[in-house]
Amino acid sequence: MSVRNRHLVLVLREYVIHYNHHRPHQSRQQRPPGIETQPIRNVAGLRSVRRKPVAAGVINEYHHAA
Repeated sequence: MSVRNRHLVLVLREYVIHYNHHRPHQSRQQRPPGIETQPIRNVAGLRSVRRKPVAAGVINEYHHAA
């Protein structure tokens, strides 16, 4: 397998993980498929957000910092 093919496989695998575990879905009221709790509605107390690039930097995940 060439370097390009390996890179493509790695990026696609990372995107699938992002899509199935982190990306909000409209049909689930903005919850990822594996999460049953509702998203936080009161964001007044949340101050900082951390960004994590995924899929070779093509997309980003955002998480509330503790």
